[in-house]
Amino acid sequence: MSTGGSGTVTNVEHLRVARGTRSSRIFAVVALVVVAVAAFLPSWGEASTMKKMIELLVLLAMAQMWNLLAGFAGIVSVGQQAFVGFGAYGMIVFVNNLGLNLYVSVLLSAVAAAALSVPIGLVAFRLRGSYFAIGTWVLATLASLVVTSITQVGGGSGASIKVAGTDATTRLHANYWLALVLGAGSVLVSYGVLRSRLGLQMQAIRDNEAGARGLGADVYRTRFIIWVIAAFWTGLAGGVFYLNNLRVQPTAAFSVLQWTAPIVFIVVIGGLGTIEGPIIGAVLYYLFKDRFSEAQTKYFIALGVLAIVVALWLKRGIWGSLRHRFGISLFPVGRRVLGLADRSTGGR
Repeated sequence: MSTGGSGTVTNVEHLRVARGTRSSRIFAVVALVVVAVAAFLPSWGEASTMKKMIELLVLLAMAQMWNLLAGFAGIVSVGQQAFVGFGAYGMIVFVNNLGLNLYVSVLLSAVAAAALSVPIGLVAFRLRGSYFAIGTWVLATLASLVVTSITQVGGGSGASIKVAGTDATTRLHANYWLALVLGAGSVLVSYGVLRSRLGLQMQAIRDNEAGARGLGADVYRTRFIIWVIAAFWTGLAGGVFYLNNLRVQPTAAFSVLQWTAPIVFIVVIGGLGTIEGPIIGAVLYYLFKDRFSEAQTKYFIALGVLAIVVALWLKRGIWGSLRHRFGISLFPVGRRVLGLADRSTGGR
């Protein structure tokens, strides 16, 4: 029992610290069911459906990683397309040039993207604010120019990933399952990082860098670790996408309009700094893209209208606004002190 400054007596024995909420526990069960059902899609779904799901899951993974950087670590990168390109061209090197297994090559390509993110980060992290964002874009463009000059990976015309001798249906099923692990894994990785000490440090740095540094947080190291994690998962997403697409061209693989611009849109629309936001944003973005796939003008108009609506009436993004209004969190990462009333209701 303790007495506060106002004379209020608090029985600490009746208090406990919790993270989960009733809504998060219910959602966890629903999410497991959804993933389990999705895992059996190859047994009853059409090939076109699986291909669409692969693209959606790839976008989700990239959006989660960009959100981890910008929404939680305060690192606004406009050069994530570089790691998509590294993942894609890693497939060319490991499969075509070295003759390795397709799926081993996907993992190795992600490792290569993470390794290449280190020298890029050493340069980019010397910049601050908007200069950092522009710098990452410039470095991604430079990486594209370097790859274009290498004839062993197809040069400017690109190359196709060799899959001779592999059954198309079997490969599609394997690609889908790999994409499902990629998409669901990106959510779990983000959640795990945010619940760790590293996640606590990076959110503190984002909110008050000077204060976090004063409390002993290593700002540079924390941000660099998140940078490498995001590069690995983005490279993995690039490898999965091009394993499904098979044809790699530098202008597409390193395109800011094809990759970074959409994932920024997804995160901002869904809710920057929330795990739920990129999920909602990815689904909405892909629904618009699929619905207006044959009408580019209507597609851009629809995206523009959605962006305007969110900017005017949902400034925190869709999920951010819902969380602010109703206090719901499906992926709670903070800690709450519960009293007797909270314990009896289980929290919101």
